[in-house]
Amino acid sequence: MMHPTLRIAACTTLAAALAVAAHVPLAHAGTLDGARYLKQAKVTLAQARSIALRTVHGKIVAEELEKEGGGSGLRYSFDIRKGKVVHEVGVDARTGKVLENSIEGPNPD
Repeated sequence: MMHPTLRIAACTTLAAALAVAAHVPLAHAGTLDGARYLKQAKVTLAQARSIALRTVHGKIVAEELEKEGGGSGLRYSFDIRKGKVVHEVGVDARTGKVLENSIEGPNPD
């Protein structure tokens, strides 16, 4: 029988994972642009998604892993739709630090 404290921790972890998953479209599963860099990342895609969605509460509409200046040089980049606005959130793939939080203009990268 599981200790009550462990049961609560397990339920909390599961609830958090489901909350994050609910914000990420299934189309992203296995289709990450830049997936060839995943072995170089210390932060998992799931962790980076969670960090990005804590930064901007919305729906991820695009994501990629790219080599880019700033931070460790490897970052996850997420486009997150919040209402009618799309935010770009960059998360360092080695440290988990938020490197960018900006509003996408009419001509996104």
